[in-house]
Amino acid sequence: MRLSRYFLPVLKETPSEAEIISHQLMLRAGLIKQQSAGIYSWLPLGFRVLKKIEQIVHEEQVRAGHIPVLMPTIQSAELWRESGRYDAYGPEMLRIRDRRDRDMLYGPTNEEMITDIFRAHVGSYRDLPLTLFHQQWKFRDEIRPRFGVMRGREFLMKDGYSFDIDKEGAIHAYNRHMVSYLRTFERMGLKAVPMRADTGPIGGDLSHEFLILAETGESEVFCDSAVLELSLGDREIDWDDRDALQGLVDRWTTPYARADETHDPALFESEVPEERRASARGIEVGHIFYFGTKYSEPMGATVATADGGRATVEMGSYGIGVSRLVGAIIEASHDANGVIWPESVAPFPVGIVNLKQGDEATDGACEALYAQLEAAGVEALYHDRDERAGAKFATMDLIGLPWRITVGPRGLKNGVVELTERRSGASEELSAEAAAAKLIARFGA
Repeated sequence: MRLSRYFLPVLKETPSEAEIISHQLMLRAGLIKQQSAGIYSWLPLGFRVLKKIEQIVHEEQVRAGHIPVLMPTIQSAELWRESGRYDAYGPEMLRIRDRRDRDMLYGPTNEEMITDIFRAHVGSYRDLPLTLFHQQWKFRDEIRPRFGVMRGREFLMKDGYSFDIDKEGAIHAYNRHMVSYLRTFERMGLKAVPMRADTGPIGGDLSHEFLILAETGESEVFCDSAVLELSLGDREIDWDDRDALQGLVDRWTTPYARADETHDPALFESEVPEERRASARGIEVGHIFYFGTKYSEPMGATVATADGGRATVEMGSYGIGVSRLVGAIIEASHDANGVIWPESVAPFPVGIVNLKQGDEATDGACEALYAQLEAAGVEALYHDRDERAGAKFATMDLIGLPWRITVGPRGLKNGVVELTERRSGASEELSAEAAAAKLIARFGA
């Protein structure tokens, strides 16, 4: 993509309304524009990041055996009255009426609707287990929307729902999600720690939230530092092996790890040796719940059993804050100059900077590099605007692309360009062909 033909409205000054670094950088780097309190338009660069996060979430859900659907944003109040949550949910729910004076709502979550879909189409234990998920925009009318996309009113969320014939199957579904979430966040370059959590308005008696560590996190977290060393890496997962999955879950959840809401200082001190007691700030990016028959029982979601009877299905729900993750990644990965995107979610893996726009040699070298990368399936953002070199470098640092190729007359005389890694700041001089080959080997289709 040529920057001269792209829409990238970067800001030199930090907007006064932005309180935390992710909000500041998302506005300055032209990722979003606020439309009203807690509601944002996603501009081209931010939208690219959002879609990459969404794709990783989708791939890992499907890998774990979960099936994508898409439910509407507007829901009937009658479903929520069946479950008993319509009046109990509180003012965060946006309640509306249609032209026929029927009570409707803008969905804050989808437990009721997915249960309605299930009971209409699934009638036998032979159809279980089943997990359905979607990625959909939600609305919760926060009393104090703040911190940009970290606490907005409208947000993109992945929510999934499992249905099982018995509690053992439901716990296996819970474990499947636990492990798939760990892999999802690792792919985004994040260290996410599962922590025992309250179930809140979702209900149930088993819940974990996933927090990534960042200085500006909204929660204080306390954990055994051993859990911070754990990683799935390239481990092959047998999603049907209940014992193996339970073993992985036990490995991640046995070490003490809790946010301030559920923290027990006495237990922390008794369970964790002093040298391994860690405390930090954390940002919630995912939450999983097992809640049994909380929704299936009042809404009549039952299936025929092998012995000819009927059983109320056991359920769980599983959320990831997809749009929230954009802000969370920035909170965990930035420096004084701007964003530092992990390669897996970067809007473009590489930027090309022409130090002397209009110079025949540098223009030609940049055009050749750009064409070579594009032909190999490597999306590059070519800064071809007629600006000072310092301004071009500042823009590239601000938007945080993982790699930058700098092309200038002096380097070309010596037959080299400069290849710079954004995260480490390390640079090396290579021939244009070698720089392109290195990036193609890393990112090529």
